[in-house]
Amino acid sequence: MAVSTRDRSRKRLRAGLVAAATAALAAFSAAPSPAATHGAAGTNTAWADCSGGYVGLTYDDGPNPASTQALLTALRAGGAKATFFIWGQHAEQYPDLLRSEQSAGMWIANHTSTHPHLPQIGEPAAYNEIAGAQSTIQRITGQTPTLFRPPYGETNAQIKADEARLGLTEVLWSVDSQDWNGAGTQQIVQAAATMRAGSIILMHDGGYQTTVNAVPQILSGLAARKLCPGRITAGAGGGAVVTAP
Repeated sequence: MAVSTRDRSRKRLRAGLVAAATAALAAFSAAPSPAATHGAAGTNTAWADCSGGYVGLTYDDGPNPASTQALLTALRAGGAKATFFIWGQHAEQYPDLLRSEQSAGMWIANHTSTHPHLPQIGEPAAYNEIAGAQSTIQRITGQTPTLFRPPYGETNAQIKADEARLGLTEVLWSVDSQDWNGAGTQQIVQAAATMRAGSIILMHDGGYQTTVNAVPQILSGLAARKLCPGRITAGAGGGAVVTAP
């Protein structure tokens, strides 16, 4: 049967429409969504300008099944690293969470085995508290911590001697988030807003949702002030300083 000119024209038109629709769909599939594009840009550029200096983000008392993974997710989403001061007994209970912190690129530090008031328990108990956590962390992660934070910030000459014997640098803080004292998310964010170059903020991996919720706003505030999350290390004088990661 002969095909009319009109039929041939209709077939060509139909074929052209299908081809155009196919090409459009392919282009749409290949292009990232606006949300994905924004996220990628944020990840790549958030810490591009660190001209304001570096600050130390720290979390005490973990690992904790109620908060560790959420903190890691929030920090990684913002391209940030923090120092986690590990409670040895908690590490024994939740070794996989400690390994998750390590895998996420966080810095692992010592916070004693049972979180006692070190100046009150005397020697050799105080030394054993620090050495015990050191051993636990090393066994679980294969890494030996170089930083130590005494519980409650309580220290003295003997504790400093114990730290030196174990090759540890003592790390206290210059900003207290008060998350341990019931501070709300906005109060934690406001505390972080007082940080300047070299500041170290005390926060906790203690199951506080307020602390987890504060992470994106803290990171956004730091980036706006050209401050970047840095690494805490031993300074030339032996004290803790914050440097580039």
